[in-house]
Amino acid sequence: MAQITYREALNQALREELDRDERVFVMGEEVGYFGGAFKVTDGLLAIYGEKRVRDTPISELTIVGAGIGAAMGGLKPIVELMTINFGLLAMDQIVNSAAKIHFMFGGKANVPIVIRAPQGGGHQLGAQHSQSLEAYFLHAPGLRVVIPATPADAKGLLKTAIRQVDPVMFLEHESLYGVKGEVPEDPEFMVPFGKANVIREGKDVTIVTYSKCVYDAIAAAEALENSGIDAEIVDLRTLNPLDMATVVASVKKTGHAIVVYEGWRTGGAGAEIAAQIHEAAFDSLDAPVARVAALDSPMPYNKHLEHASLPSAGDIVKAAEQLT
Repeated sequence: MAQITYREALNQALREELDRDERVFVMGEEVGYFGGAFKVTDGLLAIYGEKRVRDTPISELTIVGAGIGAAMGGLKPIVELMTINFGLLAMDQIVNSAAKIHFMFGGKANVPIVIRAPQGGGHQLGAQHSQSLEAYFLHAPGLRVVIPATPADAKGLLKTAIRQVDPVMFLEHESLYGVKGEVPEDPEFMVPFGKANVIREGKDVTIVTYSKCVYDAIAAAEALENSGIDAEIVDLRTLNPLDMATVVASVKKTGHAIVVYEGWRTGGAGAEIAAQIHEAAFDSLDAPVARVAALDSPMPYNKHLEHASLPSAGDIVKAAEQLT
């Protein structure tokens, strides 16, 4: 397996699926000549031409709406939003059209669209450009929500997303594009939806997380070892479908759970996961489920304040020591 970056893994997935299925095409702001805001689509225009790699006007509502129409017409659009923050301008199309058309048409119409978007904080981009909004989409039935942490998962889950008949929100943390990892070169390599990955086994506490926070959890687990606390880490990989069976099995083994997520603490995806853990594994818990999340505040621009607003490995260590 080759060692490539998260960005390269996504690009590889796009190339393989564009080669495999002539219905697949990419559209978005600056995806063609510029190669995408984070260079994920770099080089695609030269290979596939303007018909299949389409630069669009600066109008997220229009981009997503056109993608939905193309999907209903039998194509497989991959829409890139420059950031998820701009996706708020397309929420009517995403929530009221993409998520609901299959249901409202009595199952006779599908919307096989993939909406890719970077998100997350930590880059001093200010309050309007540093958000993690996965909970918004998790709250809308009809949308698949995919949020990979590793290069291999980025490739495998994107390929699975493109082959879906359902609309998929594919969320990529901006801090992960340069992360390297081993990625299978098999063009049929895919990662199934709804299957969490236990990336570290342990016996004392379960850390449930996803996206960039996986790396915070790994750092925390290594630090906790020095305190004699053996942490198990579950990377959810997808939030809809949500693999609670793997989470519950881990919690029943360890008796303690911490849910770590970069969204705001109140109403975040982790709050739903914590509630489901309580419902399914209450008798196995030796303490309430802990949550480590971003502060309920717009993201500060100041570097030190931004860092303090985001969840960290140190926050996870503190939560685990308090639980155990």
